[in-house]
This record gives sequence, C-alpha cells and structure tokens, in this order.
Amino acid sequence: MSYVRSEIAVMSGYVSGEQPRDGHIVKLNTNENPYRASEKVYAAIRQAAERGLSRYPDPVAGEVRNAAAKKFGVVPESILCGNGSDDLLTILTRTFVGSGELLRLPYPTYILYRSLAEIQGARSETVPFRADWTLSDGIFRAAERNDLRLVFLPNPNSPSGTVLPKQRILEIAENLPCPLVVDEAYADFAEEHCIDLVERCEKIIVCRTMSKSYSLAGLRFGFLVAQPHLVAEMLKVKDSYNCDSLSIAAAAAALSDDDWLADNRQKIIVTKKRLTDKVRALGYTVPDSQANFIWATYPERPLKAVYEFLKSQGILVRYMVYPNWGDGLRISVGTDEQTDRCIELLGQMPLQ
Repeated sequence: MSYVRSEIAVMSGYVSGEQPRDGHIVKLNTNENPYRASEKVYAAIRQAAERGLSRYPDPVAGEVRNAAAKKFGVVPESILCGNGSDDLLTILTRTFVGSGELLRLPYPTYILYRSLAEIQGARSETVPFRADWTLSDGIFRAAERNDLRLVFLPNPNSPSGTVLPKQRILEIAENLPCPLVVDEAYADFAEEHCIDLVERCEKIIVCRTMSKSYSLAGLRFGFLVAQPHLVAEMLKVKDSYNCDSLSIAAAAAALSDDDWLADNRQKIIVTKKRLTDKVRALGYTVPDSQANFIWATYPERPLKAVYEFLKSQGILVRYMVYPNWGDGLRISVGTDEQTDRCIELLGQMPLQ
C-alpha cells in the first residue's frame, strides 16, 4: 500500500549535477564560482559564530534586506530572502499556483521549474525557444482554461547563457495575466538586469542567488525583489526561519563588497571569452553567453562520448539531453588553469 501522494509517486524528481568529493576532480558542471569568496564574508561568519548560535535567526533576514535594498535602490519590504534561490522558487510556486492550475516556462531551461509544478499538483507547459534563443509570443498566449498562474523566465537562460532584452521582458509581463518570475541567477555576469522593472510592473518578480557571482554555493542564500504587497503574501508561505544566522551575516557582508564583485566578474568574463573562442575553433557551436558558463553543441555528433572522455581525465562538465532539441555540454568557467586543461582535452577528442 502506498501512502505517497500520487503526484509524487509518478514524478521522476529533479536530479542535481554530480557533486564528487574527490578533490582531484575539476568541477565545471554546476556553474559554481572557482574563486574564494570575499574575505569580508569569512570575517562576518566568524563574528556571527562568536556571538553564539543558541537563538533563532532573524526570520526575515533584515540585515540582508537592508543591504540589498541599499544596493538596488528599493525598499527593504520589497526583499524576500531564502535558503538559496531554489527555496525562493518553491515559495513562489506555492504562493501563486494551486493544484491543477498552470505554470508556464520556456524550453529548454532549468528543469527544476517543472518539478516544482509536479510537487504542487499543478500542470506545466513549455514554450520552445527559437534556434536563435529568442522567444515567440507564445510565452504570453492565453491559457485554454484561463488558469495560468505563474511564468518562469530565466535570464540569462540555462543551458544557453543567452538573454532577452529588458524591453522584451517588460512586454511579456504586461501581456500576462499572472506574475512573471525573472530568474536572474547569473545576472551579475550579464550586461543588464531587470530589478528596476519591478517598480514599473507589479507582475515582475526578480529572483537572485548568491551561489554564482558571490562564490557562496556552499552557504545557500538567495533573495527576490517584488512589490511589497506581494512579498507580504509570500512571507506567509516561507518556513519560519528559512535562513540561518551564519548565512545571513555572510550574505550581508558579500553584498557590501562591490570591489570584490567587480574584480571577480571581470575575471570570469575574460576567461569565458577565451573559452568560447577556443571551443568554437574546435568546431562546436557556442551561443554568446552572458552567464558564467557556455553551451557547446555539435549537431553532427552526440556528445556523450566527449563528456565521458573529459570525466575519465578528471574534468567534470554537464552533459544534457533535451528531447526535440538535442544534446550538448554545459561548461562552467573555471580558473584559467582549469579552463586551459578543459580546452586542451577537448582538442584531443576529434569530432570528425
């Protein structure tokens, strides 16, 4: 006899990228930042630990709310903090999408969105990207049952690293009957972001993680920006204390170190440019990425063997297959040494 909800029993569940604990493996598969976080982060963690951990943390992470509000020119009440952006995506889905209702997302993209709909007992539908990674007007077409409750739009997208212009995103939001979540996990590496659109359109919600550009993947912290009346509703849904005292202190410190962020961003962008040029020269198709990774495809040949060869040589990248779209290698930007080694090995694997 099964005691599990039917929706859970039939779903396959989200599968994270491989996380080997072998220190000799070069991890270029989950878009982590290869550099050490700001020293201000480590100092803040030590100070928070010395103050003691016997009391519950601030339930709304006010220290981070204030830091993010100052950084982006919004009021603190427009910030909601979470245990990584996945926590925030869960809160968003639980807040806006009921059982049997509809969630929409582009394709191919971050596959967790679909899993969140399944957990909620909701339906999901996809709007495919065009070959040039633009989106058709289908992203805001009317739902057949008029029950469209939420649209996820990663910008930059994963796995492509491509972006839609801000004006296009505003157009999409204004034509939707529901909130549009602009998932900006990689926006610190991009040329522009959409946080300033939140004030212009109440349907736009921008979600951020500190795992990528701030080198805090092991800490788990994210925040979103929405109009205050929507944040007030989401506060009803989140766990009581969803962010711990150490991560709150660390995230606030990270947000305060603009010099570290600017330096780290520039290093990643320079290395990514070299990675893109070298991989294209080997015959792969690589769209222009504004994230901290590239998406390499080779339509004439499946790339599973390339992934396996790299893994056998101690380089782990993400091999992904999208039905009706094809396969590819998503390669995170590592240090210069790690990136050079990956390029060297790719050159040893003939594609012809």
